[in-house]
Amino acid sequence: MPSITRTSPLAEFLNQEDIEDSPAWEFLAGQAEQKPMPTLFHSRLQRNLVNLINDQAEGYEAIQELRFLVPPLSPVPDIAVMAVADIPDEDGPIEGPPEWLIEIRSPGQGTVKLQNKILHCLANGTKLAWLIDIQQQKVWVWQGGELPMIFAGAEVLPTLGLVQDLTVEAVIALSRQR
Repeated sequence: MPSITRTSPLAEFLNQEDIEDSPAWEFLAGQAEQKPMPTLFHSRLQRNLVNLINDQAEGYEAIQELRFLVPPLSPVPDIAVMAVADIPDEDGPIEGPPEWLIEIRSPGQGTVKLQNKILHCLANGTKLAWLIDIQQQKVWVWQGGELPMIFAGAEVLPTLGLVQDLTVEAVIALSRQR
């Protein structure tokens, strides 16, 4: 009797050639979805926040748009922060979620899919997650199994102790910094 080989929808997704196009494709809720094209302020915030974290977080690296495998999903967070020791030497998707995941909501983008991605990663090992809303000038923060907290203004954000005294105002200001 011949053996039957079945591939999972995630495996089928990962074998597609165009998933690394820009903007990146993600596999969420059983479907391939392309991330929205970032705006100028989204791109600036992403770049500047990565640089800020990398300047201050010794032993950790913040990386933009890196693919993770957190079955049955394949998320591509706007920013992922990982211990340098956990970053593999070979190229390709990272097995498991990042320690700190940061998403930046684009104009017109709903939050439910972003929150579902965040919750899935938290359930699988992410320690800290942010959802930044530039337009509302707020940051939703999840830590462990706790419900999200909403931070605004001069409130200092949790950063796993990697960055000191980072406020919502300072984060939002990064979107306007050239």
